Order: sequence, then structure tokens, then C-alpha cells
Amino acid sequence: MLDNFVSLTELEKMAEYADKVRSLIKNKSLRAFVITLGCQQNEADSERIKGILVSLGYTITDDEKIADAIIVNTCAIREHAEKRALSIIGRYKHNKAKNPDTVIGVCGCMSAQEHRSEHLKRSYHYVDFAFGTGSLHRLPEFIYGALTKAKRSFVLDTERPQIAEGLPVVRECAHRAWVSIMYGCNNFCTYCIVPYVRGRERSRMPEDIIKEVRELVESGCKDITLLGQNVNSYGKELDGGYDIAYLLREISKIEGDFWIHLMTSHPKDASDALIEALSCKSVANHFHLPLQSGSSPILKRMNRHYDIDRYLEIIDKLKRQNPSITLTTDIIVGFPGESDEDFEKTLEVIRRVEYDSVYSFVFSPRKGTPAYSMEDQIPEEIKKERFERLTELQNEISRKKNEAMVGKTVRVLVDGKSKNNDKIYTSRTEGNKIVHFEADKDYTGQFINLKIIRTDTFALYGEI
Repeated sequence: MLDNFVSLTELEKMAEYADKVRSLIKNKSLRAFVITLGCQQNEADSERIKGILVSLGYTITDDEKIADAIIVNTCAIREHAEKRALSIIGRYKHNKAKNPDTVIGVCGCMSAQEHRSEHLKRSYHYVDFAFGTGSLHRLPEFIYGALTKAKRSFVLDTERPQIAEGLPVVRECAHRAWVSIMYGCNNFCTYCIVPYVRGRERSRMPEDIIKEVRELVESGCKDITLLGQNVNSYGKELDGGYDIAYLLREISKIEGDFWIHLMTSHPKDASDALIEALSCKSVANHFHLPLQSGSSPILKRMNRHYDIDRYLEIIDKLKRQNPSITLTTDIIVGFPGESDEDFEKTLEVIRRVEYDSVYSFVFSPRKGTPAYSMEDQIPEEIKKERFERLTELQNEISRKKNEAMVGKTVRVLVDGKSKNNDKIYTSRTEGNKIVHFEADKDYTGQFINLKIIRTDTFALYGEI
């Protein structure tokens, strides 16, 4: 288990390089720009990247044109995401040409792939360094190398990526926060690149997570999402018998008024203990449980380790425990071998469960995964037609569920003003439903009660 954590020696090395960088840029007003592509885990990583940069003496800027350091945090979930990342990295060639001292680095899932790392090294000569998701703590070392014109660094860390506790953080939002509780994935779903770029599962120690959550609550944070590729398997490799249910119970002992969300869960590890722990006082009345397909044969091809009967058993338990729970899911349309009958079974599950919302995706072959070379690939026109049918069905269900809320009073956390109207505010329920309302007072970051007066497919409208 200790191999999962960065050693004291490595942390001391990080501190030494940080001191060296601070000495180099002392009395200089340098600015850093960080662009984040991809999932919430990348968002959380970028908050630590910004924290490190600020600790080194940089000021964070939103303007890439004036930045003295640029970090691109990339995604590899789809080919399109990688092409977009490469396009963005490509435009920073002009920054380097204008100012050769500009530090340019690439990190995240895309750069954790050997062929992409080599491509960056060969074809993007203005990129100073690239590293994977397990080497955030080495950022001061990489920046020092770039500032001193040392050898370019291209680090692959997927063999044994490690957890570094205590990294500084710059939060993007004061009232909502991401807290990573684990990293990596052991599931090897046949369509997914994550285990290859983020490594095997590593869980943080519960006391470190609880301390971070407590500090967030004490600072006024109201909505905290516990992150992991599969939070349901939290703690399996830790000594002490810790699991996600234990973690939720302990976090709920923290004094304060806040919500805890989970992102994301895997049905194969959705235990009865977890379902029971969802009733803890601070846990939001919302559960995201990816389905991916309503067909057991397709689930088997996906290597999901559950069938549709097991999935629906979990859904029934969730609804029995709390009939008003908000349920959301992920679905992949057009996986290799998906027949019309398989797709119809997915629609049947949607009708039966009646999710509040569905995040649906057309299958995109991902190089490096088993599904990439599977036979029976579905033609694009069929995938598109199925996607449209699924979207139409779910929109109808979402509209119906939203309409049933008219006249009800809901508790929301206010995110802020509309960009187009100073009197319109946007908020979210604990089930992550968007609610717009008018107000003459700024309630940003506060819990308030709203009465729902009208709805549409994707949002609710309320009044104080």
C-alpha cells in the first residue's frame, strides 16, 4: 500500500526544486495560464497545478496571450478530445516564437500515452515538458528545467503512478469543490482508455480526505463531490477495512450544512452498505449509476461485470430506500455488435427507471482499447439514428419529471448571476437540476428555498 504514495524523499525533492524556481523568478511578475480539457478529475488536477504555480510565485491569468507559463491538461477519452488538445497546443507555437522564455507544458491523460508523448517530443519542439497524471508533484522540477534551458522532459508514469498528499490547491469556486478520494481504475471496460493512462486504483487515506472535506466546509463550501473513476471500490487496497460507506458515514459527522455527491459509481461495486450510507445526513439525494447498455450480452462485451438484472436490482433498492432520489446515468449508443434488439432493451430500461437525466454518447473507437478492433462495428448513420431516438425518449421523461415539480418547494445552492441578465440567477438542486430565478439580492454560494413555477426539458424556473 505504501507504494501508492509519493515518498518523503520525493516530496523533499519537490520542495528543493520549488525553492530553485522561486529564486529564479524572484522579483519578476510572471503569469501562468492553465487550460483544462476533459472530466472532473482533470478539473481537480488543474486546481492543484494552479496551486503549485502560485506557490512558485506565478500569478494565474485567464489570458493565454500574456502568459509566461502555459500548462495544457489533456483528455484522452475520445480521439476527438486528443485532436482538440493537439490543436490547442499547436497555437502556442506563436507564444514561444514571440517570447522564447515562455514555459509550455502538457499533462493529463493524452500525454500519459507513449505514442502521444513521443509525438509531442518529435513534432512540438516548443513544448518543454509533458507528464502523466501521477507526476503533478514533479511540476516544479519540470518548470525549473524549462527555465534553465535544460533537457526537455517527457515522463510516462502509468506503470506506478503515486498519490502526493499536501499539494497546494487553488479552488475555482468557493461554494463547490472537487475532492479526489482515489485515482486510477482496475475495471478495464473494453471501450475505455482510463486504466491505461491513469494506472491501477489507488485510494487516499480516509483521514486525509476527511481533513480536506472538513477544511472546505469550515471555509464555507456547500457542495463537495468525491471523485474517482469508481468511487464504489474506494479503500479496497487499504489496510483497515475502509470502504466508501465508511467514508460517507465519517464525513457526515462533520458539523456544517453541506452536500456530498459521488462521481462516479460502478454498479458491480454498489453494495448494500453503500446504498444504506446514502441516507447519511450530508449525502445528497442523488445517485449517478452508469448503465452503458440495457443488454446483458453487450454489457458482457463491454466487460462491465454485471448484467441487467443486477443493475435493476440496485435501482430498486435505491428507490425503496428513498422514492424521491434523483437518478442519472451514462449510456453508450452503438457499441460494436449492438443489434436493434439490444438497443431496444436499453430503451426499455430507460422507460422502467425513468432517469432524471441521461448522459448519452455515440460509441467512438478508442485506439489502445479492445473495442477498437472488435468486429461488427456499427455504421455511423445507425448510431446517429439510435442516439436521436434515445435522446427523444429521455427528453420526454425529463420533461414529465420536471413538470411534476411545478408548485413544489425545493432547496437549491445558488451559483451566480446570468451572464445576460443581472437579475436572473442560476442554482442547482441536490439532484443537480438547474433552477433559474429572479432576485434583487445576490445569493451566490447560499442555500435558499425556491417554489417551482414553470419548467422546460432541461431546467426549472422558480421564485423565492
